[in-house]
Amino acid sequence: MSQPLDPKQAISDVFGDTLEGVEEFRGELTLIVKAAKIIEVAQHLRDGEGLKYNLLSDIAVIDYYPAEPRFGLCYHLYSMAHNRRLRVKVMWSDGDAPVPSVTGLWPSANWEEREAYDMMGILFAGHPDMRRVLMPDDWQGFPQRKDYPLGYETVQFSFNFDEIAKHKPFAKK
Repeated sequence: MSQPLDPKQAISDVFGDTLEGVEEFRGELTLIVKAAKIIEVAQHLRDGEGLKYNLLSDIAVIDYYPAEPRFGLCYHLYSMAHNRRLRVKVMWSDGDAPVPSVTGLWPSANWEEREAYDMMGILFAGHPDMRRVLMPDDWQGFPQRKDYPLGYETVQFSFNFDEIAKHKPFAKK
């Protein structure tokens, strides 16, 4: 078994300017890479000697609205050979080219990328089945975006029970 390599050094050595930033928080390393290079970086992390991040455990999306770039796609990787975790982040905004799909590397990414599209509107190039997975097909918008309009009803407490009740549909009959 090979010795584990430092993923930050391994990526910067091989890909140079692809690495846009590095964050470390509570011992967890995050590599920020260019969206166009996610396939090459992910494949190197999965197959590279001394890396072996062979498990994609999750793809999470962060909405930084109103900041630009608006979204951060976080790929959570795990190396079973070295018992290490790594987060790879890609920044994306509406109007950017679609992010290349990693389903060719990790088939489990199929559902996670579909969820990212369905909830946040992230587009993935080369995805085998890019359609909604949670919301109905005719749903308008992306419900987990920070600017998605909320329809809500005031919470009913004991002190405002009568005030709220008169706005309910049954009260209008």
